[in-house]
Amino acid sequence: QKQKLRSRAASEVTTEDWSIIENPKLNHHQEAAQPFVGYDKTQTEVKITQIRKVDSKKDGILYQIVLNTTPFYPEGGGQVGDKGTLKPLKLSEGGDLQTEIIEIIDTKKENNLIIHFAKSLPKDLNQTFIAQVNTDLRTSTSKNHTATHLMHLALRNILGTHVEQKGSLVNPNYLRFDFSHFSKVTEEELRQVEASVNNQINAQLQLQEYRNIPIKEALEKGAMALFGEKYGDNVRMIQFGNSRELCGGIHVKNTADIWHFKIISESA
Repeated sequence: QKQKLRSRAASEVTTEDWSIIENPKLNHHQEAAQPFVGYDKTQTEVKITQIRKVDSKKDGILYQIVLNTTPFYPEGGGQVGDKGTLKPLKLSEGGDLQTEIIEIIDTKKENNLIIHFAKSLPKDLNQTFIAQVNTDLRTSTSKNHTATHLMHLALRNILGTHVEQKGSLVNPNYLRFDFSHFSKVTEEELRQVEASVNNQINAQLQLQEYRNIPIKEALEKGAMALFGEKYGDNVRMIQFGNSRELCGGIHVKNTADIWHFKIISESA
């Protein structure tokens, strides 16, 4: 019972209502026009439209920030959210750039809002900012995300087309790929999967991206739709050679950018 109470206390979260900054007609029941530009840009000029304060026993006080547009990828499809900075386009009088830069420590999606997490807020919420993604982390994450697609294809080719992706975790340091199979994968099969992925890397396969195409067309092209995922009428398809998947994530431009792939553990 004491452990339950401690666990409950640790998970207590107080979330304030949204404060509207840019558009007084907008409230939290309405969806902001908030285009994601992160497929093409890692930095762009932005304005803050909404903020709210969240206080939790686990993380302390955090601020959630909504922008009118964003290059930050929100956590989804197994891929972690982008980190980076919000930097004032112009310094305030007597201002210090280092103290006015806001660190974005995570990005998530809530309904159709992309929410940026920070430990502090800018002094002037109405100014224009440069939203800058941490490109080192983004690049490392994109390599691992593309590698999950290549491994998915390799697993289906080597173990059989019954293999289905059941989940994944993609971050800058490593990837985890969850899949269905009726027996333990042998050492030889793992070696073949690893070799297949590295062959696709060495083949220098160029990214082919199809944005906003009808889902029927994507499936006709051979795209794999993940079981349990909900897709709209129009989708984004990512292709590297024979790997075709419906995916909203960030990827490398060429498989050669991954350099090398190594399986370090397998478990059931």
